Amino acid sequence: MALVNAPLLAHRIGDGWVSEAPGREDRSPARPDEIVAYVSAATRAHLEAAARAAREALPAWAATPAPERGEILFRAAALLAERAETIGRDMVREQGKTLPEAIGETRRAAAILRYFAGQASEPIGEVYASATRGTRLYTQRSPIGVVAVITPWNFPIAIPAWKIAPALAFGNTVLFKPASHTPLTGNHLVTALVDAGLPPGVLGMVFADGPLVEEAWVASGVVDGVTFTGSATVGRALARVASDVHARVQLELGGKNAVIVAPDADLARAADLIVRGAMASAGQKCTATARVIGYGGSLTALRELLVERVRSLRIGDPLDPATTLGPLIDDAARTRVAAMVADAEADGANVIARPDVPPVGAYHPPIVLDGVTPTMPVAQDEVFGPVVGLIEAADLDEALRIHNGVAYGLSGSIFTRDLATAEAFIATARVGLVHVNGETAGAEPHVPFGGMGASSSWSREQGKSAVDFYTQVRTVYVEGLPALGAFDR
Repeated sequence: MALVNAPLLAHRIGDGWVSEAPGREDRSPARPDEIVAYVSAATRAHLEAAARAAREALPAWAATPAPERGEILFRAAALLAERAETIGRDMVREQGKTLPEAIGETRRAAAILRYFAGQASEPIGEVYASATRGTRLYTQRSPIGVVAVITPWNFPIAIPAWKIAPALAFGNTVLFKPASHTPLTGNHLVTALVDAGLPPGVLGMVFADGPLVEEAWVASGVVDGVTFTGSATVGRALARVASDVHARVQLELGGKNAVIVAPDADLARAADLIVRGAMASAGQKCTATARVIGYGGSLTALRELLVERVRSLRIGDPLDPATTLGPLIDDAARTRVAAMVADAEADGANVIARPDVPPVGAYHPPIVLDGVTPTMPVAQDEVFGPVVGLIEAADLDEALRIHNGVAYGLSGSIFTRDLATAEAFIATARVGLVHVNGETAGAEPHVPFGGMGASSSWSREQGKSAVDFYTQVRTVYVEGLPALGAFDR
């Protein structure tokens, strides 16, 4: 395919865009023969140059008045909103999620930028009473420094926005590694921020492989903080490397989210939100619904409702606005998900819904597995595909034990009309996101996001809690002042 039809993506280093010979091709998971973009090759020299530029830009950016930093984010948010349909179509082409989801995600990224633009003008410290006369005592927040942002392909503009926006708002400079599957979408976000007036060096972007980024940006000690969303294995390894160089770490490492369905639940609502939570984005999100735990006979009617809704999904070209389920990210993902389903069947689970999918592209059918037991790998491990398993429990207590009986603890939900049942779930569910009569997927931009156990982000993303990761608190004593009382004249 001619290069003129597919852009060559350049690194952002200092005050310029640095193009190199294409290192790889960015291909569509729905149409494998389609090249969406060519990606400039990256070397350690590119990473080191971006790091130097970020370090050099840090003092001036940290000294920039916070409302001025916020104004740049506001302008970037407006640009994302204006470009949402174009960005959304490019996201669909390289990632495979449906067009409404991709446009919606771009608008969500704009909302995230707007939120943190406002946060830039929030108070940056507190005043305390001192036990010593003539002493002023207060705290002051300051940026932690240069932050490495490493993001996944499943939400290629929203997750980078979650991380980059607060880092910039609070005065840090950023080194950004977009996911290798979604470089064009990451490029759109950086372009919007540059077009909005972000100074040179404040945001660097290099399309490098993960191990090279870990070596050049983290193990070398050139960054002061690392924020990562991705697999638990990679995240834990990255955390060990970062701790060796005393860099602050923020991790979000996946989930194995469950829905409990009580016998008094609104089953139609439960079925709608279970299928949406399990199948949207082809199940490729950390908050996807993976397990449905029923007790008191609730699964009897729910099975039919789930099968009906799964069979009604429109599977096909993700650029068609009517499509509700697109492909997985690549053939390797499809092979992995198919193997997990086959293993579950071998263990005794039954597939009760498996619609046909297009023969070309990385499509995997949406699957409802019945007869799943809590110890099966499909009930313990992250599938990251359109697969949901049904588990029968004897009562609420057993349902709660099964819900909590996995390593992950990101999101969970219960469907019930009984307040006491809901409160029991709220009190005992070991997850960071607790839902009642809602789907497991999703969180609003202004609330904390993170989990427990293997899902632990160690420091919460989003909302006001983001300031705790991206800033450091200093306690200031000013002594030798006039020891005057409040009413001295």
